[in-house]
Amino acid sequence: MSRAEIRSSASLAAIFALRMLGLFMLSPVFAIYAKNLSGGNNPLLVGLALGMFSLVQAFFQIPLGMASDRLGRKPVIVAGMLMFVIGAVICAESTSLFGVMLGRGIQGLGAISAAITALIADSTREEHRTKAMAMVGGSIGISFALAMVIAPVLFESVGMPTMFGMMAAAGLAAIAVVLWVTPDAPALPAQRVPFSNVLKNRELMRLNFGVFVLHFAQMAMFVVVPAALVRVAEIPLAHHWKVYLPVMLVSFVAMLPAIIVAEKYAKMKQVFLIAISLLLVVQLGFWQFMEHPVALIALLFGFFIAFNTLEASQPSLVSRIAPPAAKGAALGVYNTLQALGIACGAAAGGVMSKFASAPTIFALCAVLTVIWLIIAVNMPEIPRRSAPQSAKQV
Repeated sequence: MSRAEIRSSASLAAIFALRMLGLFMLSPVFAIYAKNLSGGNNPLLVGLALGMFSLVQAFFQIPLGMASDRLGRKPVIVAGMLMFVIGAVICAESTSLFGVMLGRGIQGLGAISAAITALIADSTREEHRTKAMAMVGGSIGISFALAMVIAPVLFESVGMPTMFGMMAAAGLAAIAVVLWVTPDAPALPAQRVPFSNVLKNRELMRLNFGVFVLHFAQMAMFVVVPAALVRVAEIPLAHHWKVYLPVMLVSFVAMLPAIIVAEKYAKMKQVFLIAISLLLVVQLGFWQFMEHPVALIALLFGFFIAFNTLEASQPSLVSRIAPPAAKGAALGVYNTLQALGIACGAAAGGVMSKFASAPTIFALCAVLTVIWLIIAVNMPEIPRRSAPQSAKQV
C-alpha cells in the first residue's frame, strides 16, 4: 500500500474506532444506569433505548450513502459525526429514559458507515482494498474489547453522564481527523446510476444476504455465549475481556494470511467460501460441544477468524461490484442489511433463549449459514486484475 492509502485507511479506521468505542462502552453498564432515570424501571424501554441507535441507523444508511455519492464523502461524514456529538450531549444532560432514547436516536441519524467505507474504496486500489477494510474491522474489534475493559471502571469512577461527554469528545476528535488527517479522495464520477440498478444487482444481493446472516449469527450467539463462559468456563462476567481481547487480536492476525493470498493470487472466492464454511463449522460446534470449556474458547477463536475475514472481504467486494457512481448507495444497502441482521439476531437470540434453548439458536444460525454457503458457491469468480492501478505516492 502507498503512504496515501495507509494514511487514508488508518485515519478512517480511527474514526470508526472512536465512534464505536463510545457505543460499545454502553453495553455492559447501561442497564444499571437506566435504573436511576425516570422510566428506567421498564426493561422493554431500557432495551429500546439501548437499541435505538441501530434501529435509526437501519433507516438512514441508504439515504446518507446516496448523499455521499452526490455531495461527497467528507461532508456527509462530518455532518453525521455532528449528529453523533449532539446526540451524546443530549444523553449526558437527560434525566429520563426518554431523553436518552431521543439522544440515541439523534446519534443514529449519523449513519455514516456507508460513506466511510465508500471513502476507503475511493482512496485505495482494488489490490489493497481488502487489507484496508481489514484495518477497519480490526479497529472495531479492538474497540469492543477495550470498551469491555474500561466501561465498568469509568462508570464507577466518573458516571454515565461523563461517559456520554467523553463520547461527544471522541466524535469531535473524529471530525478533526476527517478534516485535517484523512487525504482527499479522487473526484466522484459525474454520471448518475438509478438506485434500482443497485437493488437488482444479483451479486450485490448475495453479499447483502451474507452480511445479514453474519451479524444475525454474531448477535444471536452472544445472547448465550457470555452466560456459557460463566457457567462452563467459570469465568466471571467482569473478566470476560480476558477472553475476548486475546481471541480477537490473535484471530485478526491469523486471518491476515488468507486476505493476502486472496488479494495477491486472485483467490477471493475460495477464501470467501472457506470463511463461510468455517462459520458453519463453528455454529455446529457450539450446537454440540458448548458445554466443554476448551471447545468453547476454541470455537470463539474460530468464529472471530471467520468473522474478521468476512468483515474485511465483503465490503471490499461490494465496492468492486457496485457501479463507480453508486458505491455509497450500494454500501448503504449493505450496511442497512448489517443493521437489520444485528437487530433480528439479538431479538431472535433473546426469544429463543427464553422459549427454546441455546443449542436451538446455533442450529438456526447453522441453517442460515448453509443457505448463505449455497448462494455464495454460485457467485462468479472474481477476475484477476489485468494491471495494477496507480496510486498517488504522498
